[in-house]
Amino acid sequence: MRSLFSVACISVLAATPFSSSLFAQATPDAPSAAALQTLSDDALGHPRLHSIVVAHQGEIVHEHHQGGPGVDAPANIKSLSKTVLAALVGAAIEADIVASTDQTLVSLLGDRVPQAADPEVAEITVSHLLSLQAGLERTSGQNYGAWVASPNWIEYALTRPFVDEPGGRMLYSTGSSHLLSAALTEASGESTYVLAQRLLAEPLDIAIPPWLQDPQGIYFGGNDMQLSPRGLVEIGELYRNGGVVEDSNGNVERVLPEGWVEQSWTPRGTSRWTGDGYGYGWFITRLGGEDAYYGRGYGGQALFVVPKRALTVVITANPRPPSPGGQFQERLNAMVAKLITHDSP
Repeated sequence: MRSLFSVACISVLAATPFSSSLFAQATPDAPSAAALQTLSDDALGHPRLHSIVVAHQGEIVHEHHQGGPGVDAPANIKSLSKTVLAALVGAAIEADIVASTDQTLVSLLGDRVPQAADPEVAEITVSHLLSLQAGLERTSGQNYGAWVASPNWIEYALTRPFVDEPGGRMLYSTGSSHLLSAALTEASGESTYVLAQRLLAEPLDIAIPPWLQDPQGIYFGGNDMQLSPRGLVEIGELYRNGGVVEDSNGNVERVLPEGWVEQSWTPRGTSRWTGDGYGYGWFITRLGGEDAYYGRGYGGQALFVVPKRALTVVITANPRPPSPGGQFQERLNAMVAKLITHDSP
């Protein structure tokens, strides 16, 4: 009889190729087999967890699956969608669809801005939305249900009262991310889904299936996207490699603007729940003594990039309520920290 570990986990130390690390200044060692075994052992202690994929230097070195969709199957990544959407905004800037992060929301939305909106809405920029610093009352948490039940999500989000000035404190709000999706749609004349195919899925060679739309047909910005764990590895690798991808023939394509990764990984606000910094769609922290960047979604969806260790780690879990909340995210962080420190002298 095969062990539970051998059924649930595949270690691929020979490696599955992904885009190479073009900007690494050193070649840190890959996690040892013992470290990866420990990671999977820890995962078995969390029944809610579905899968883990670890890439080192752009190559998958470990896959673990114990429930839910497989590592190559689309999974609901919940609010980890905000990280993917931020990448799409960067790609839209590189493609000259959006001028810059300083462009105002109203200049992009045009007639979609409701007449009842506060005049201060005119001060909100793409940067403010990416960093969740729009200043508008949140549409997440206890306000989420009323927002998604409203007949017009854009109008509802833009007519919330201001509780801070644009560029003020971080206010975690999926409505802010959804406004970015609407802005991309208006600026390009294409749906966010079509843009995602052209600007992300094709250059990264990943699948991004259609996902939920609002009552006006705008694809949900910041929630309910469907990507596989292996697909999410490619998003992480895109950032680890400075916004470029390399095909099998060695041709390099810039997907994100020069300097986008540094901008995205610069703290602009602070999470009131974790104290971690927040940039453009990424939380910023330290794990195992190293700078680490992560996106997260409800129920335990997570994408980690640890540049100095050349690591990208994807974790998916049961996305259905009730969520184990922040404590579960702390456990996921601890698992990645242990992976980083396992082989340290």
